[in-house]
Amino acid sequence: MAKWWTLVAVCVATFMLLLDVTIVNVALPYIERDLKSSFSDLQWVVDAYALTLAAMLLTAGSIADGMGRRKVFLIGLGIFTAASALCGLAQTSLMLNLARALQGVGGAFMFATALALIASAYQGRDRGTALGLWGATTGAAVAVGPLVGGVLVQVIGWEAIFFVNVPIGLGAIALTLAKVAESKDPSGARIDWAGTVTFSGSLFLLVFGLIRGNAENWSGAIIACLIGAAVLMAAFLVIERRMAYPMLDLTLFRKPAFVGASIAAFVLSASMFAMFLYLTLYIQNILGYTALESGLRFMPVTLLSFLVAPVSGKLAEQLGVRWFLGGGLLLIGVGLLLMHGVTPGDGWTTLLPGFLLCGVGIGAINPALATAAIGVVEPRRSGMASGINSTFRQVGIATGIAAWGALFTHKVASTFADQAQSAGLKRPAGGGSVSDFIAFGGASRVHDPKLLRVAESAFDAGLNHILLIAAIVALVGAVLAAVLVRPSDFVGAADRTTPRRGAAAPEPV
Repeated sequence: MAKWWTLVAVCVATFMLLLDVTIVNVALPYIERDLKSSFSDLQWVVDAYALTLAAMLLTAGSIADGMGRRKVFLIGLGIFTAASALCGLAQTSLMLNLARALQGVGGAFMFATALALIASAYQGRDRGTALGLWGATTGAAVAVGPLVGGVLVQVIGWEAIFFVNVPIGLGAIALTLAKVAESKDPSGARIDWAGTVTFSGSLFLLVFGLIRGNAENWSGAIIACLIGAAVLMAAFLVIERRMAYPMLDLTLFRKPAFVGASIAAFVLSASMFAMFLYLTLYIQNILGYTALESGLRFMPVTLLSFLVAPVSGKLAEQLGVRWFLGGGLLLIGVGLLLMHGVTPGDGWTTLLPGFLLCGVGIGAINPALATAAIGVVEPRRSGMASGINSTFRQVGIATGIAAWGALFTHKVASTFADQAQSAGLKRPAGGGSVSDFIAFGGASRVHDPKLLRVAESAFDAGLNHILLIAAIVALVGAVLAAVLVRPSDFVGAADRTTPRRGAAAPEPV
């Protein structure tokens, strides 16, 4: 019975961790108004969390192998719970973003040890059942995140989305101390600190440069950040090639299928999940919906992804993983194209056909992605393979939000300038950039119908611009995933592709 308490503790922690990925989106406009945040501040609310989670995920796994998975899991729970309290107490955007970065560190420690704790507690059929329940928990967290966030923000305030983690985290800590057994790998690899520093430094400089580029007019300092990101990434790759125990085993990328799965993970996050920030601003600040109303309107995406995932997981084993990766990204690409083309006066239902396709696409991809990530490596390397795939997901969110933000703000500002000049309008005086004024619904608070139309038109132009580019990224990713994820790359494929005489034909991978 004790082993089932391990599953409960891990599922509670995972639910809390993943809920914070989606729950925060509907709160962003409220955070902006309360903390007087800029547009780049809001980008960092999401990116600070995603960056530290991505940067520390692989390192956390190595630490856990040597120190003890239960111990590292508890440390992660403690950091995440304390950071959540700090987020709720934040009085400035800087304090909030620093606390979000600390949350990401705690999240990395929790996420890196979750599957290892389950694997050490269960064997045989029980392990399959436990992993299935854990997978259902991850899907449920994503599905209910927008709705839970909307209710908490609407009824209590944006701080509640962080404070709710405190009692849950304390309960999970108590349960882990009482019921979860320790496990470790005595021969675990040494920690790759050089890789951690260069990798996280490269990501930070890249995201910082993209987020601040427009505001700094792409100055020499911003260009230096981008060059520095490239140099550090090159140094990281050199370090990983020479390390006896690298945090990122580059030999895994010799298999095209592993490359394809990594690309699919990155593209899924960069094209769709990174877009939720901008869709939230559109639904709340342009269309005028509350946090709860906004959360309800995202439910077609999240619920469909939750309902489709178990079905696609079974079908992928029969029909082939590659088609679900490529097909899912194809659906997301088409869905983003269907959202493209919003105009002033449109209602939220303009987005609905795209939401439906994207929800099905996400549900089709996630189970196939998990299978592909670990199916092309030997079982002993599945932990690193899974960690790399999760890292690509977080890097996709962080860089996607930063890149789309740079394109969005430039397009909004240039479109507003052109149309305002033609209409003889000027933006009312006040702090902040033109793109901040428009993205945060400033025009709706100025009683000038002509200014409101021009501002909405500029926002729509910016949103349409990034929707189109994200759709192209998703479609390219679909082709690459379908081509690269070859059945022959999967472990044991040779046995399946050469059936014994009289045996049934092999099932595709």
